[in-house]
Amino acid sequence: MIQLLAPDGTLRADGEAPLEVTPELCRGLLRDMVLARRFDEEALALQRQGELGLWLQSLGQEAAQVGSMRALRDSDYVFPSYREQAAARCRGITPAELMAQWRGVVHSGWDPARYRFHIYSLVLGTQALHATGYAVGVRLDGADDVVLTYFGDGASSQGDVNEALNWAAVADAPVVFFCQNNQWAISTSTSRQMAAPLHRRAVGFGLESYHVDGNDVLAVHAVTARAAASVRRGGPPVLIEAMTYRMAGHSTSDDPRRYRADAEVEAWRQRDPIARLETLIRARGWAAEEFFEALAAESDRVAAATREACLSMPEPHATAIFEHVTNDENPLVRAQKEWMEAYQKTLA
Repeated sequence: MIQLLAPDGTLRADGEAPLEVTPELCRGLLRDMVLARRFDEEALALQRQGELGLWLQSLGQEAAQVGSMRALRDSDYVFPSYREQAAARCRGITPAELMAQWRGVVHSGWDPARYRFHIYSLVLGTQALHATGYAVGVRLDGADDVVLTYFGDGASSQGDVNEALNWAAVADAPVVFFCQNNQWAISTSTSRQMAAPLHRRAVGFGLESYHVDGNDVLAVHAVTARAAASVRRGGPPVLIEAMTYRMAGHSTSDDPRRYRADAEVEAWRQRDPIARLETLIRARGWAAEEFFEALAAESDRVAAATREACLSMPEPHATAIFEHVTNDENPLVRAQKEWMEAYQKTLA
């Protein structure tokens, strides 16, 4: 497994994924992760207070998402799963856009074309096929953009992901498959769902593969940069298996204490991606105390802005559910909308 930054903050060398580690790079990655976690924590609080219908935390997976996103070009297209808010923030997607779907005020929160970041896919693994199809289009257009798609270890057991791996290899699609192996597919551990690691299975499909410490933001950044460069040059599709851990439940409807031991969670807490990078920065003297104070203040502002954005979202009209059901106006949908409008008037 490729690792550049050990859990104790010690910087190591790895010839398979070299990286020029600079103070600027480390400070930027730390800022991205800290702010993403603070947003995630505030969204969880809002859900617990009844302001969001559901929330899926990215707690513990910030390095996998930030490290990979910062290795891409702005023009590269990303297909997420449903807990990639750290990745989404790297593309500038706002707190309001990230929460709108979970507050139930829109069908999806943002314009994917604007951010080159697709809307969330709640059906396990379907985004892998979407990404592959889009990547085939990129190749046919003659562009040199790369497509990256995120999915979890649970989704890797779905047919859609395996079909996408095979299709991408056969079509030579410029796509990077990024598996955040967070050890648990809801309550099913990886040991109960796969007999061989995913990065080894990928080779059988004809993909290049990497196995990386997903809590090491520097290693993830290096591996993703190398994979994207290879694909961009015309190399085969790549699969990256990033070993990380879902510190929270699968969602706010899940109680992980029912199926995993506290000792396991504590062991992974010692591998926290934010703590290890901060340790490195402090040990090397790459940031003054003012940097950390300013980052804490910025985190507070992110939390306040997140709460304000959530509570200020306008309530949608009941008939909004009929919008965008079909590309062109459908007579049946129009009739249903008119019935709803008439019914609403009887309640006034």
